[in-house]
Amino acid sequence: MSMYTREGTPPDSEMKAACETEKTTSLNPSAATQLPVSTNCLACSEDGRYLGLGHALGLSVWSASSLLCAAEWKQDALEVTSIQMTAMGESAYMLGAVDDMGVARVFAYHREAIHPLSVINTMENINKRSICLTFELSEGGDYAAASISCNGAAWLEVFHLPSEAWLKEMETAQKQDPNSSEDVDMKWSPVAVVIKIKPPKNPAGPLDGPLELFRTTDWFSRLSAQEVDRDAGNTKEKSESPPRCTQHFLWPCGPFPGGSKAKPAGGPVAVSVWWSGSQNLLQYSLHKAPKNKTDVEPVPDVLWPNAKTILCSAVSRCSRFVALGLEGALVCVWDRKSGSPLSVVMVTAADSDFSRMQFVDNCPDIGPDHDADVSQTFPAATVCVLLLCKSGATHTVTAGRGTQTLQRSERPKEGGDIPAVAAPVAFLQSLSLVVQRNGEMFLQDIINRSRVCSLMLPTTHRTATPCVPVYALSTEQQTLYIRGDQDSGCAASSEAGSQLFIFRFGESDIIRRWIVSLPDSPRQLNTPSYETLEDSCNLYLQQRALSVDERNDALTQTWKQLQETAATLQQTRKNCSS
Repeated sequence: MSMYTREGTPPDSEMKAACETEKTTSLNPSAATQLPVSTNCLACSEDGRYLGLGHALGLSVWSASSLLCAAEWKQDALEVTSIQMTAMGESAYMLGAVDDMGVARVFAYHREAIHPLSVINTMENINKRSICLTFELSEGGDYAAASISCNGAAWLEVFHLPSEAWLKEMETAQKQDPNSSEDVDMKWSPVAVVIKIKPPKNPAGPLDGPLELFRTTDWFSRLSAQEVDRDAGNTKEKSESPPRCTQHFLWPCGPFPGGSKAKPAGGPVAVSVWWSGSQNLLQYSLHKAPKNKTDVEPVPDVLWPNAKTILCSAVSRCSRFVALGLEGALVCVWDRKSGSPLSVVMVTAADSDFSRMQFVDNCPDIGPDHDADVSQTFPAATVCVLLLCKSGATHTVTAGRGTQTLQRSERPKEGGDIPAVAAPVAFLQSLSLVVQRNGEMFLQDIINRSRVCSLMLPTTHRTATPCVPVYALSTEQQTLYIRGDQDSGCAASSEAGSQLFIFRFGESDIIRRWIVSLPDSPRQLNTPSYETLEDSCNLYLQQRALSVDERNDALTQTWKQLQETAATLQQTRKNCSS
C-alpha cells in the first residue's frame, strides 16, 4: 500500500490506515558493508558494475554486486575529496579525482588494477600553486574540464584525453608483466589542452534578438564596448573576488555556428560556460581548429543572452535543452536545436533565490497537448525542471512552446527540514530523492509533493554529513548507495564506524510501479542535426509561423490587461482630484 491509497479513507479508520501506511511506506537497506576510513565521495559506473570510492590515503574500486574491494591506489598524506567514474572501454573504466590539496588526477581501472595516468595541475612552483576547484569527465572519457584558480586568477581548461592510446598501453603493459599490479617507469600518453577559457574582462549584456546568436564576427567587441560605460562604476568591486565558472559538456544537437559541418561520431562537440555575475551562457566548439596557434583568447561560437544574472544551470540528458536559473526568480530554457528560448517562466514566490536545478526525466506532460501538425514537423518539446531554492522551497517547472506549468512547495518551517539534496531519480517516474539536513531521507512525487517512501537506516546509524551526503545512484542497477555513520547516542556494536548502505529499488514492491527504463547513453537521444546556418534559420522561422496564433493571443491578453490598468489609474486620479 502506498500513500496514494489513503484518499477516501473513512474517518473512523484514519488512524489505523495511517499506522499501516507508515509501516508499508518505509524501505530498509538491502545490504550494508564497512567503508574505508574517511570515505568522502562515491561514484558509480554507467553500467552499474563498479563503485569508485575516494577516501583517506587514496581511492579504491569496488564490485557493486559483491561489495568487495577490487583494487586500490594509495598515497601517504593524501585524501581524495571528489571522484567521478565513466566507462572507457569494454573492460576499462576511467576515474577523475581531486584531493584535499586541489590536485586533479586521472586514473584507469583495468584488469583488477588501478593505473595513475595523468596529473592535471602539477605544482612546479610553490609560489604559483594552482588549485583545481572542479573537475569533470565527459561520458566515455574523451574530454575533461578543470576549473583552476591561481593567485587570484581563475580560468577553465578543457583537455582531450587519449583514451584509445591509454587502452593500448595498458594492454601492452599487462602482456609484458601479467603478474604485476604496479606501473614501473610507465610513460603514458600525455593529455592535450583543447581550449583555455578565461572570464570576460567586461560582463556582456543581452543581445537584441534570437537571430543575433549566430552573428559571431563582431558581437563580442560590441558587447564589451557597451558594458564599459554601463558597468564602469562596478568594475573594481567585481574584480576583488575572482569569478567562478560552471561548465557542461554538450553532445551533437542542432546548429553549431562557426564550426565545421562534419560531426564526430562520438563524444561531446562543445562545452557551455557561464561565469558568476554574468548574464550570458557561452558555447565553445571542441572541434573547431583555431585560426592560429597564438590565439590564447578563444571567441565563443554561440552566445545565449539573458535578461538577469545567472545563478544556476542544468543540461538535459540529450543536451538539447539548457535551463538557467536567473536573478529575479526567472527560469529560461534554451533550445539548442532551434537556437531560441523554449520558455521563460517567472516564479512569483518571494523566497525563490535559486541554488540548484535539474531536469526531470520521464516527467508526465501535464500541460495542454501540442497541435498534431506541429509535432509532425518538430517533435513536441516539453521539459520538466526541478528547482531548489536557498530557503529550502522547491519548485517544479514544466515548460514547452507556448505552455508552462508551475508547482510550488512551501518553505520548510524548521531548519532541519531544509533539503540538502533534491535530485530527480532518472529510473523512477516523477520521483525525486530528498535528503534533509536532519538526515531524514525519502522519495517524493515531484508533481503532487506527496511522500512515496521513507528510506530508513538502522537505528545504530545516521546519514553521514547530511548537509553534503555521500551517495550515488545507479540507473542500471536501480540502486541507491549512501554512507551512514554510527550514531553517537548508540552503544558500540559490531557495525561500528561508517557503513555503505544499499537500497535496491527494483526489489521493492512499493517502488516497482514507478520504475521506467532509459537509454544507456545521451548519444542515443540525439535528435537530427541541422548542418547549416540556413537550415537553422529556416527552422526558427517555421516555428515562429506555427506559433503565430499563440503569440497573437498572448499579445491580445497583455494589451487587454494594460487597458484595464490604465482605466483603473485614470479613475483613481479622477477620484483623487474630486
